[in-house]
Amino acid sequence: MTEGTFRPSAVPLVTVDPYFSVWSSADRLTDDFTRHWTGQRQAMTGLIRIDGTTWRFAGRVESSVERYFTEPPAMEQTRLSVSPLCSAYSFEAAGVALDVRFITPLLLDDLDVLSRPASYVSLEVRSTDGKSHDVQIYFDVTGEWCVDHPRQSVVWGKGENEGIVWQRMSHAEQNYLNKSGDDLRIDWGDFYLCTQSSDRVRTYVDSANIRKTFARNGEIVAGKSLGMPLEVADGKPVMAVVFEAGELGADPVKSLVVLAYDDIYAVEYFGDKLQAYWKRNGMSTMEMIAEAFSDYEQLMVRCTEFDRQLLDDALEAGGEKYADILALSYRQAIAAHKLVIDLNGDPLFLSKECYSNGCMATVDVSYPSVPLFLLYNPELVEAMIRPICQYARTDAWTFEFAPHDIGQYPLGNGQVYSENAREGQMPVEECGNMLIMAAAVCLAGGKVSFARENLDLLEQWTHYLLEFGLDPDNQLCTDDFAGHLERNANLSVKAIMGVASYSILMAYMDNDVESERYLSLAREMASKWKILADDGDHSKLAFGQEGTWSLKYNLIWDLIFGTDLFDEEIIHREVEWYLKQRNEYGTPLDSRETYTKADWLIWSASLATDRDDFIKLVEPLWKMINDTPDRVAFSDWTDTITARQLNFQHRSVVGGFYMKLLKEKGIK
Repeated sequence: MTEGTFRPSAVPLVTVDPYFSVWSSADRLTDDFTRHWTGQRQAMTGLIRIDGTTWRFAGRVESSVERYFTEPPAMEQTRLSVSPLCSAYSFEAAGVALDVRFITPLLLDDLDVLSRPASYVSLEVRSTDGKSHDVQIYFDVTGEWCVDHPRQSVVWGKGENEGIVWQRMSHAEQNYLNKSGDDLRIDWGDFYLCTQSSDRVRTYVDSANIRKTFARNGEIVAGKSLGMPLEVADGKPVMAVVFEAGELGADPVKSLVVLAYDDIYAVEYFGDKLQAYWKRNGMSTMEMIAEAFSDYEQLMVRCTEFDRQLLDDALEAGGEKYADILALSYRQAIAAHKLVIDLNGDPLFLSKECYSNGCMATVDVSYPSVPLFLLYNPELVEAMIRPICQYARTDAWTFEFAPHDIGQYPLGNGQVYSENAREGQMPVEECGNMLIMAAAVCLAGGKVSFARENLDLLEQWTHYLLEFGLDPDNQLCTDDFAGHLERNANLSVKAIMGVASYSILMAYMDNDVESERYLSLAREMASKWKILADDGDHSKLAFGQEGTWSLKYNLIWDLIFGTDLFDEEIIHREVEWYLKQRNEYGTPLDSRETYTKADWLIWSASLATDRDDFIKLVEPLWKMINDTPDRVAFSDWTDTITARQLNFQHRSVVGGFYMKLLKEKGIK
């Protein structure tokens, strides 16, 4: 991130999966309580006592029932830097500097680490004025993290295991996978705060009043034990740790906290309760936490190298502001998924359609997200496609086209979108998406065997596109918020690229004759599209609608796949048109409204052959996320005039921001 110039709308802190994802929605870490991506408060509070005076470095202290309690002042926040895997803050006060780093090691080429529900908070303190200082650091997290709403009650425990001091808090009623929906938080499983054992470490499970006790004198005296279960709103229970830095000098003193969440059961998948991928060989929670501590040093080396390489690549591909966008979106794209393993031992990478309807494994949410995963591990794209293929083979799916989803997160027991009414489906959209993703997996080095096993479905969906895709009837596409549209020109491009994708798949099946036949059919469709879509210096929103336009983001696959179905001149004219339509905060999605979709805008910008044109189209998105008053995890649906969020946040589609990088590095 460009330090000092970019203000994220929200900063990722603890980002593991759709239920274990906490952010800071403020300019300074001390300006507000930290929050789950849905906006519900899931607080952490950090205090530091320097030579008898207490300061805050994270969150707030609860409003006191005591009339004369004054909240400790905030340390000066001197730095915020967001890289793909780390959000780093620096603070100063009273001759002491404190560095706080939030790291979730979401390394896509290591599924064991990727699945591990453990996130690091590292604390490093040192003297800056040449004097020694007496320093203690207090850090806590609340019971809010393991309930859906604060009127639920929690229980807790603590102990020590092989050098690790652990504290655990859980909802008092353990009803696994008890509901589905969008604006929900987990209320089953166990939440942990863990540290390494030391005579300088003290841990507490108590009410939030211990913050005030620490603020006054640095000592926390055990009082009356809290009774269990305890309602979160009334008791305000916290798990806390105090680190004694001792007489602090110029040499840094380091401390480490691991926050972990064992959800016990992660999702329901066609009637089966499945556990997270990391549990597949019987690993226990404490073994997982122990590995998190033992792996810390080498993981930090790997994370630092990954961040450096990714940001260098992004800078070269699209400039500093593009690199900022990729840094902010990386953890979000992954944390909107859950990695589990099915009863056959195959991985499933299941998305939650955050802040749109909560659908699970949504095809037209997977489709925009795949550039990130094609770059770093195409196996995860296969793991997105797998549940849709399985569902399409069941008696519950009666349509000749591809499904939209497999349920509502975390219950994947069959499609819920549009109540399965035909008129509410996305037939051309989802067929094209599935075919394009399948071809992309093969080209990116994924397993051809998976496509071969599902070739009958892929062929069926290709034939659907050949019959109905060139000139689509009145139907929804992925941009369903815009409503039904007849003769959608961009949707037609998707159908054409879907047929071309089947040609690619045929080549991987060593069937060159069929490969050439389907490629010829795609060329014929593209030739007809050129005539139908032409509107002079740009293409139409819909065939027959002169004077309209839209972002033709689906064209990017013609460049990625190297199929050359669409003339260079068509693509050049499109880019020139998008540049002319720019508003302060981006180019609109189409001529009907002033809103845009950030993922589709970056795909459309990636059509540009001139790097400067790409930068001109993407920089307004950087400005939007910098200026928006809506302090939420990266929203992909915003207004190009006001920078306001229309809806959507924390969605996996931000993985699509990596399309320019995928184009530059190549898929083959």
